[in-house]
Amino acid sequence: MMARLTLTARLTLLFAVGASTVLLVLGWLTGIAIDRHFEQQDLDALAGKMQLAQHTIARVSTRSELDALKSQLNDALIGHHDLVVQVLGPNGDVLLASAGVHFPREWLAHAPATPAEALFQWSQGGRSFRGMALAIPTAIPHWQPLVVAVAVDIAHHTEFTRSLMRALWVFVACAALATGVLGWLAASRGLAPLRTMRDKAAAVTAHHLHQRLPVDAVPPELAELATSLNEMLARLEDAFRRLSDFSSDIAHELRTPVSNLMTETQVALSRPRDAASYRATLESNAEEYERLARMISDMLFLAKAEYGQMSDWVAEHGESVHLAQEVRDLFEFYEALAEEKGIHLDLLGTCSVWGDRLMLRRAVSNLLSNALRYTPRAGTVRVCLSELDGICTLTVENPGPTIPAHQLARVFERFFRADPSRQQATGEGTGLGLAITQAIVHAHQGQVSVFSEAGKTRFSIQLAQAPGRTNV
Repeated sequence: MMARLTLTARLTLLFAVGASTVLLVLGWLTGIAIDRHFEQQDLDALAGKMQLAQHTIARVSTRSELDALKSQLNDALIGHHDLVVQVLGPNGDVLLASAGVHFPREWLAHAPATPAEALFQWSQGGRSFRGMALAIPTAIPHWQPLVVAVAVDIAHHTEFTRSLMRALWVFVACAALATGVLGWLAASRGLAPLRTMRDKAAAVTAHHLHQRLPVDAVPPELAELATSLNEMLARLEDAFRRLSDFSSDIAHELRTPVSNLMTETQVALSRPRDAASYRATLESNAEEYERLARMISDMLFLAKAEYGQMSDWVAEHGESVHLAQEVRDLFEFYEALAEEKGIHLDLLGTCSVWGDRLMLRRAVSNLLSNALRYTPRAGTVRVCLSELDGICTLTVENPGPTIPAHQLARVFERFFRADPSRQQATGEGTGLGLAITQAIVHAHQGQVSVFSEAGKTRFSIQLAQAPGRTNV
């Protein structure tokens, strides 16, 4: 049932229960304190009367003085209507007794010779008494001590305590109700920032992802929650924007080859042609199909990276990869293209990392392909490998057009091209190479960055060094 209550109701209920518990405990302690106060007050009063009796009895030295003791004690106790007394002689005979009151025999039979610190209490005929008994010796030689018992009627004490506790419980009930109302007001006002956050969150839609929750306008306890929600909204906004851009880009990228295929096919079907013409059309279509196949394959690869499937694969099937050997193999692959453009390929250093060999080769291959594409004739593409503190760094540096600063942050985005006109003219690539490189590096828990200035562009990859491997 508690789970069905609102947060305001829970706080109100807890506040009321807590306050009521404190008041109940306070009332209980107050009752105990009052009872102890009255008991101590009765003890002091009865101890005074007992001292008076001791003083009187201690002077009795003859039988005649013992007979006169009753009138002396009556004179001493006059004016105390709530006080009762009983005196037993040496043989247990009653020398003096208040009318209608019977002291408990067990207390009289075991009366101590010195005053006790605690009083005994009993009830009789609807009345309650609190008293003490004491064995007091006389001055008569060889006589047994007299047993004197004095008690006080505590009816007025009991009635006072009962009235006080009744008033206290009524006060506790009213206070619990008042604290419940005040708790509800306090909880409602205290939770107002949450309602504000709810209203702001309700205003967030796919078309209003820029909305943010107020951090400065909420209490410090909610500021961290508001900050976390704002960060989540920022991530959602960025992901939604990238998804929207990706959808637009992929539609644009697929439209061109599909349009080319449709146009060439329609032209080929517009009139009868010889076999050579149909063959040329099919060859041209095959090139577009290959481009579409590469694009779809790259998109599937990136989709796996988005869902962390590549990270799981690397963690399970990783191995030690000698990057220098992989770079040399790639140099042999790109050697013909480099010689055609008069570009020199240079490798410095060596390093081994832990990961998937084919994925890492693809990442480095994308960087080399990108560098060869933009390096001018007679230029040098330099690959440097270094290791520091267990981190292996691979850099691919080439001369060529400087990438504008405002485009550096976007070079790893899908379908992004720093020089769209040149890319479309040459028909090279799909605009997914650097995005794939970044996905592979992230799957290996590494980092990739780019620097471009003064006619030089440098891509850097940082990966964890292979365990137990010494680089020479």
